[in-house]
Amino acid sequence: MERDLTTLVALGYPTRTMDRREFNAELQRLAQTLDTQAHTAMCLNSSDLRASSHCLFSRNLESCYRCTHCESLQHCSGMTHSRGCIACHDCAYLVDCRYCTRSAYLVSCTACTECTYCLGCVGLTKKDFHILNVRYGRKEYFDILSKLGPAVGVR
Repeated sequence: MERDLTTLVALGYPTRTMDRREFNAELQRLAQTLDTQAHTAMCLNSSDLRASSHCLFSRNLESCYRCTHCESLQHCSGMTHSRGCIACHDCAYLVDCRYCTRSAYLVSCTACTECTYCLGCVGLTKKDFHILNVRYGRKEYFDILSKLGPAVGVR
């Protein structure tokens, strides 16, 4: 359904066709307005949130959705008990990860999907108990992690 011309004029848009430069200038103005007015909605017991919604018990989130018990995330969704992550989705217990999906207990991993218990891994799919993309047995993994953990920031 098209808006009639009077509605567009009332909204402050020109009645004539815009050229590319005018269109891009208006688009940039609108984007900057969002950046300065980015609001947070439907969040509970959270602080220092920007452009986030439906987040609970979290702090320092930017552009996040449905994150719970998280800290210092950017562009994440469906996260829980995670910190320091960027663009991760549907994960739990991640620390300093990027672009990971449907994973748990990852530390300093990038682009891992459906992985658990990995440290410093990149690009793995459906893998468990890996350190720097090398597979270890469960016991061996936790033995190495207990020694290496404090040096790489694992509590």
